[in-house]
Parts: sequence; C-alpha cells; structure tokens
Amino acid sequence: MPRTRSRLTAALLLLSALAYTAWVLEVVIGTGLDPVQAYVSELAAEDQPLGGLFRATDLAAGLAVLAAALVALVTLERRPWSVTGWSALALFGAATAADSRLPLSCAPTQDVECAARETAGLVPATHTAHAVSSSLAMVGALGALAALTLAARRYGWWPPFARLGPWLLAAELLATAWSLGAIAAFEAGRGTWSLGAGQRLQVLLVAAGLAVLAGGVARGAAPDLPRTAARDLAPGRPG
Repeated sequence: MPRTRSRLTAALLLLSALAYTAWVLEVVIGTGLDPVQAYVSELAAEDQPLGGLFRATDLAAGLAVLAAALVALVTLERRPWSVTGWSALALFGAATAADSRLPLSCAPTQDVECAARETAGLVPATHTAHAVSSSLAMVGALGALAALTLAARRYGWWPPFARLGPWLLAAELLATAWSLGAIAAFEAGRGTWSLGAGQRLQVLLVAAGLAVLAGGVARGAAPDLPRTAARDLAPGRPG
C-alpha cells in the first residue's frame, strides 16, 4: 500500500508536468501571439481562439499537483522540510487552478488598445486577481523547489531530485528575475524585454522540477517507509 501511494503521487506529479507544458502547442498551432514577447497567460485570454483549451490545461495542472501534494502530506513520511515543501506545492497547485478561472480579458503585450485599457484601469478585475494568483503560484513553486530539494538532500530521499534540485532552483530564480524585470519594463512602457521567453522558461523549469520529483518519488528512497522499518527490512538483518 505505501508503494502504491508513492506511485499515485508520482503519477499526479507527472500529469501536472505534462498539463503545465501545454503551451508548447503554440509551436505547431497558430495562436497569433509572439512567444518571445507575450505573457504565457495571454494564450488563455478570453479573446483568444484557443483560450478555452489553455484554461482547461492550466486547471488540470493545478488540480493534479494540488492532489499530489495533499496525498503526499497525508500518506508519506512527514519531516519539517518535506511538510514545508509539499505545502508550498499545494499552494502552487491551488493558485494555478485559480489562475485558470481568472483569465485575462485580452492580450496586453499584443493589443495596444488592451494595454491602454489596462493602464487606465478599464479592464475587468480579473486582471488584478490573475496577477495575484500568478504571483502566489510562483511563490509556491519556488518554495516547493527549495524545501523539497533540502528534504531530498537532508533525508536521503528521491536521488534524481536531490541531484538536480539545486540546479533547477538556481535556474528558476534566474528566470524569475528575468520575468520580473521584463514585467516592470513593460508596465513602465519600456518594451517587453523578451517577457514571453522569460516566462516560458519559468514554467518549463517548474514542469521539469515536477517531472524529476515524480521520477524520484516513484523510483526509490520513498519517504513512506520510516527509516526504522527500512533498517529492519535490510538484507541480512535478523528478523
């Protein structure tokens, strides 16, 4: 049963990683948006022809990762850093799901009129709510990467994630700094600074982190088997 729960957590994490990278469909499907300049969220804007599809995949990603975090919190071994990490991942999932229900009404980086209305405060309140939920999602993702990396390295769990977690976290911090700088530049009327590329790198790294974590949880050093029990089951140990 414990192993089954680990596999359920891993499957949900992998599902969320796949759904969270649905934006790569823009490579083969014409969206009319510039992937180097446009917010990722603009793919799901209400005035976009494929907005419904991307809102659905965002909702699926958020609910899957929220479920994975809750299953982990309830069934896997709890240590301070793992509880912090899974809780942060739950925040990421909940905020991502909320994000999908609070879409932009238009695409400000591509539509001059939309940008002007946004600057003048004439867009729906969902624009502000979307900014809040997106910020919470990224805080949750960064917190989860940091805390679960510490848990993996400190407790000897999830070897692939323990090895790659620090690199993913460092890259995610750099991508986040790029995105925040680009957003500030855009809001100040100084261009987009390749905002879309920065954001796409952000979400790609989060998805990669989820996938690597899924692999680690599924493969071994599973925290659902207490270390005392693990010692008792070790080969050659008297029964």
